[in-house]
Amino acid sequence: MRKVLLPALVIITASLLLIRLFYLQVIDDSFKLQSENNAIKINYTYPERGYLYDRNGKLLVANQPSYDIMVVPRHVKNIDTVQFCKLLNITKEEFIKKIEKARVYSPMLPSVFLSQLNKLEYAAFQEKLRRFEGFYIQKRSLRDYQVNYAANVFGFITQANEAVVNKNPYYKGGDLLGKQGVEEEYEEILRGQKGVKYILRDKFNREIGSYKEGKFDTIAKQGKDITLTIDAELQKYGEELMINKRGGIVAIEPRTGEILALVTAPSYDPSSLVGRQRSKNYSKLYRDSIAKPLYDRGLLAEYPPGSPFKILTGLIALQEGVITDSTSFYCRHGFSYARGRFMKCHCSGGAVQLHRAIYQSCNTYFSNSYIKTVNKYKDRSYGVDVWAKHLKSFGLGDFMGYDLPTGRKGNIPTGKTYDKAYAGWKWDGKTILSNAIGQGEVLMTPIQLANFMATIANRGYYYTPHIVKKIEGNIIDKRFRTKHTTSIDRKYFDPIVEGMNAVYGRGGTAGGLGAVGIEICGKTGTAENFAKVNGRRVKLQDHSIFVAFAPKDNPKIAIAVFVENGYWGARWAGPITTLMIEKYLNKKITRVDFEKRMLNGSLKSQYDKLLPKKQQDSIFKRRDSLALVKRKLDSITKQKNAKKGALKDSTKAN
Repeated sequence: MRKVLLPALVIITASLLLIRLFYLQVIDDSFKLQSENNAIKINYTYPERGYLYDRNGKLLVANQPSYDIMVVPRHVKNIDTVQFCKLLNITKEEFIKKIEKARVYSPMLPSVFLSQLNKLEYAAFQEKLRRFEGFYIQKRSLRDYQVNYAANVFGFITQANEAVVNKNPYYKGGDLLGKQGVEEEYEEILRGQKGVKYILRDKFNREIGSYKEGKFDTIAKQGKDITLTIDAELQKYGEELMINKRGGIVAIEPRTGEILALVTAPSYDPSSLVGRQRSKNYSKLYRDSIAKPLYDRGLLAEYPPGSPFKILTGLIALQEGVITDSTSFYCRHGFSYARGRFMKCHCSGGAVQLHRAIYQSCNTYFSNSYIKTVNKYKDRSYGVDVWAKHLKSFGLGDFMGYDLPTGRKGNIPTGKTYDKAYAGWKWDGKTILSNAIGQGEVLMTPIQLANFMATIANRGYYYTPHIVKKIEGNIIDKRFRTKHTTSIDRKYFDPIVEGMNAVYGRGGTAGGLGAVGIEICGKTGTAENFAKVNGRRVKLQDHSIFVAFAPKDNPKIAIAVFVENGYWGARWAGPITTLMIEKYLNKKITRVDFEKRMLNGSLKSQYDKLLPKKQQDSIFKRRDSLALVKRKLDSITKQKNAKKGALKDSTKAN
């Protein structure tokens, strides 16, 4: 047996090697193609990216032709650099720098020398191209934005850097790809498939025809069109309302989880990141570390949720059986939870039940509810874990799983959090009481606020928020069609919804913020705001928060509005919420008083406090100067009017 085994192995191995060699040398031409690539020129044909539409079919993003000047450094010979530089409006130093950069990348491979020429620049250069050996023009397509808003939703197009090229063989130097927003998340669908054409060259580097009669050539396939879930008019309106303010607005259709609006403020015009000025404009936006226009506050900003969180505190207490909708707690305009510790309350006081606790936002009621929830269990740490588990069933404390490439998961503390923080101490619900009213360690992003409001609107379930409604030839991912049910029984949502509806009634914290003919359920919120200014931790103006859904029955929109440094919930976030709901449901605005105030209002003076002291002094000095000039002009105008009046009186007397 041993005598046969060894020769058999040798014969089998030799046979496999011979078969493989025959396949590679005779059947498979791909390696031959690679070995001959010094005599072959590869031309790429770049397809148009897929178009983007809003939920109503409005075209948002199309394409426009763009032309890149490509260079193969080793082929650059005897060119008139003066004429070349003059033609492209660059200096000789820039020319040398770009050639050196291309040579470092590869002397033999093409790379981008100058990107994104417009039609006029292309026409002028194309005329003289034959004089500049080693250079050629690569046609591509750039984005053509039909609107000047929703930049954070779209993202932008940029050149693939070296790291991307090394990681992904699809991309070559100079190729474009999506960054941020939908462009990045759906890059492979939007980009399509580029075509390849192999051209045979002779020893003088002249093109002599297709390689192998085009056997290896492929045709470019255009990217697929995508229909987004956003309502373009609502998105635009939201961005207008947030001018001179900072924060985020997220609106969701509760029935489907479709994102109707995703507003971050401040933002920028998406067309500013197209063309040869893209790099300069991007640098300017990126370096703005105060306003952060590239920072999507709707997805990334983690804030204390404030009073809207009381809704969840109430639901969990109901589910845990520590309260009912008729349970009363006596409020003395605040809650004393330890010696010398008193949490103020703005409700009218007295015996408070759940309904009034919601519409008057009673701190005492929800503090007691939270303490009873945590202290229900002998092991307080376990009590916090139970509370946290309920919250996580709303999608909180974790990434939402939406189809955008950026986001933060917020924070829902657990028993372990406090076991570590109060190691060696006996702690209970009172110790961590600030969680009851959405302060403490609890953090949420605006999209999480909007999603939990959609869950309340649905009376206990939600669909993962998503930005894409339809992809050409495809259905949306199954994860966006999967229902998520919370750990709270449906019956407990009804008293909560009734209380939220009463928020807009007489005596409610949003009394006077309603819209004619729309039954809105909402909750005001104010969150404390601290920041480091000039090296010191400073208490700044509170954040203004508002969450709502409408109509009360069969809800069509759930919304969260967060305005940084906006005082209290009903001052800025409340009116913006009403306007957004009216705009979406009725397509017209009846609360023109709100609209005028929100469109013209500014919180710039609050944001200036975050600037370095030198900049603050400069701004205040300029304001004082302008105020002085205004006073002088007013004085001159008064004097002129007085003279005119005196002259009229004199004329009448005569």
